[in-house]
Amino acid sequence: MAIKSPTSMHKHNNPPSSPWEILGHMGFLETLIRITCVGVILSELAAVAVVFPYPIALPNCPKMCGNMEIPYPFGLTEDCSRDHNFFVNCTNSSEPFIPTHIIVKNISLHGQIDISMSIAHDCYKKGAMFAWNNPWLNSPLNFTVSSTQNKFVVVGCDTVAFLVGSQQNESYATGCASVCESTRFLVSGSCTGVGCCEVDIPKGFKNVTWVSRSFQKHKMVEKFNPCGYAFISKQDTFNFSIDSLRTLRDQQMMPMVLEWAIGNETCNDVENKSNYICGDNSSCQNSEDGSGYRCKCKDGYDGNPYLSHGCQDIDECQDPSNCNHPGQGCINEPGKFTCFCIKGYHLDQSARVCVTNQSSLHFKLLVGVGISFIVMLVCSSWLYLMVKQRKLIKLRQRFFEQNGGLILQQKLSKPENSTATAKIFTTEELKKATNNYDETLIIGRGGFGTVYKGLFPDNRIVAIKKSKTVDESQIEQFINEVVVLSQINHRNVVKLLGCCLETQVPLLVYEFIPNGTLFEYIHHKNEASTVSWEIRLRIAAEIAEALSYLHFAASPPIIHRDVKSSNILLDSTHTAKVSDFGASRLVPLDQTQLATMVQGTLGYLDPEYMQTSQLTEKSDVYSFGVVLVELLTGEKALSFDKPEEERSLAIRFLSFLKDNRLFEILEKHIAKEGKAEQFKEVANLAKRCLQLKGEDRPTMKEVATELEGLRKMEMHTWVNVDSNSEEIEFLLGETSYSYKYNASNKSANVCDSVRDHVIFNLDDGR
Repeated sequence: MAIKSPTSMHKHNNPPSSPWEILGHMGFLETLIRITCVGVILSELAAVAVVFPYPIALPNCPKMCGNMEIPYPFGLTEDCSRDHNFFVNCTNSSEPFIPTHIIVKNISLHGQIDISMSIAHDCYKKGAMFAWNNPWLNSPLNFTVSSTQNKFVVVGCDTVAFLVGSQQNESYATGCASVCESTRFLVSGSCTGVGCCEVDIPKGFKNVTWVSRSFQKHKMVEKFNPCGYAFISKQDTFNFSIDSLRTLRDQQMMPMVLEWAIGNETCNDVENKSNYICGDNSSCQNSEDGSGYRCKCKDGYDGNPYLSHGCQDIDECQDPSNCNHPGQGCINEPGKFTCFCIKGYHLDQSARVCVTNQSSLHFKLLVGVGISFIVMLVCSSWLYLMVKQRKLIKLRQRFFEQNGGLILQQKLSKPENSTATAKIFTTEELKKATNNYDETLIIGRGGFGTVYKGLFPDNRIVAIKKSKTVDESQIEQFINEVVVLSQINHRNVVKLLGCCLETQVPLLVYEFIPNGTLFEYIHHKNEASTVSWEIRLRIAAEIAEALSYLHFAASPPIIHRDVKSSNILLDSTHTAKVSDFGASRLVPLDQTQLATMVQGTLGYLDPEYMQTSQLTEKSDVYSFGVVLVELLTGEKALSFDKPEEERSLAIRFLSFLKDNRLFEILEKHIAKEGKAEQFKEVANLAKRCLQLKGEDRPTMKEVATELEGLRKMEMHTWVNVDSNSEEIEFLLGETSYSYKYNASNKSANVCDSVRDHVIFNLDDGR
């Protein structure tokens, strides 16, 4: 009995209830009786199939013309064909033809008909044409020259040929030329223009004429090629050779393929009409080469789909390749077949194969060994991951202690630090927040490390600074700084939220400031020209207030050491935020510190600090003075594209101020705002901040007070000009003034202060 793999039991996706399931619920005797009955039925059906093959013609209609079958919709009489276009004249059985005397060689139910057509030729002798013809094909309705089965071929050494016809009721022509002066360069099997050329046939081509002509009446090639030839040929039936130049003269006909279809409507148009002829168990397909449709038997059926009962079930069980695995039998069903387990075998549900009791035992043993191996593999992997996880936990604990985590926990637990808001984050929290430190989330790079944008589960956006190195000897000082900085709660200072000490180098977590840096704000060409002096003055006052707070309100005082425009961030309302305390130091009251290395950024460095290494708050005053000059001039603190004596903005500004040329160095658009006295006051304040000796400079508290006074003077002047009562009430009712600036929001870019640091090593220590 035939056999098939159980993995392909059903030919269709939605078969009726599976015999596998039936066999699982019926007894052995019942199964045997049913299989026996099925076998008898199959035998009867097979006998019927042998006696009665699939019909191809209408009942009581002849189906043979000589040795050729004539399937419906074609017919040998008018009554046996679909219409006159499909009538096959069999007067001469060796050359039957359809209307317009097209000689038929074979008819396929897949929509093709093989025919024979004449070869066009033009022959010359001594420059005069003595033989020629122009064959034509006037095909019946919906009979077109097949574009996939044919080629238009031209043969000759002085020949040009044209193929003229209609496509979608419009004229269409194509052709090619074949030239050669001798037979020396002709290549058999090659039809690329030397002795032979060919072109494709367009889709839907009909009513065709092909013409062959000579360029020079074959005068140059008359000896070996007096004629030129053109014909439509079925693909792979003509193979060019040198002899073709001579032998084609004696050949009259060439095989060609026509495509045929029913009517001129599509399947959607005709399926519900009375003239629709696709029979049972068939489907409709639109013609690809022209209008009309064709019929096709569904999978599992065969026969003539154009007859009402033409498509009949295929007995797949007669195919020895179906159900051919050991212990399998085959049941044929309409349109499909099913495999089942014969007597002595039963279905193994897990493997879906028919097995004997012994093979089932072996199979189960094999499955048991396999499962045991998988369990061992899983357990080994689990143990390995557990050991690896424990090592990772120990490593994190070692880093935590090495980075001062125990010290930080003790300090945060002390009563005096009860207001500290610093949090100790875990490694997993920060990995999750940064998508495992995805490079696309990097928002800043610098000498001390990289800054990532992070998102916590409560939708808080933070900036996470991943440092490059850490000095283990300064761990206690680092912890002190974290404690002190986390207690700073000033609206103009970036808030330190906490840190992570479970990595080799500690990670710092800050609040996220979304609107970029002051450097970008005043130096970006597209934005700088729109930043008014009023906004610049407010930002300067906010920076001064923040530095004054660090110097005088923080305990112990904090010297920033790297004040510059790229370390001033702007939030969504363009409020200034002093950031990046990577180079800052905590200073005991009434003391100064001697730095082992001078750190800072060229252009902003205090000259006195560079010479003495004495760290005081006046160093921040000098750097702020440079930022103030940037706000006045819109120029960068250091410009290497200028002459050496003009590279430092601070030196150049003081030079202009000394020569009473302040308005020449002011940024043009703010100079036009007409606040000359205010510009002079701010410029003089910047001059005092830039004094070479620190003792000659004002304190940040004095600077903040003076700038706030200038702002209030500006606001009061504005109030006097505009006496609108609602606006006066607004100004007098607020303790701080807010400015709105409609600049386009940029992606935040947290800049590291040491990105362009210069470091000087000194011999003496702290």
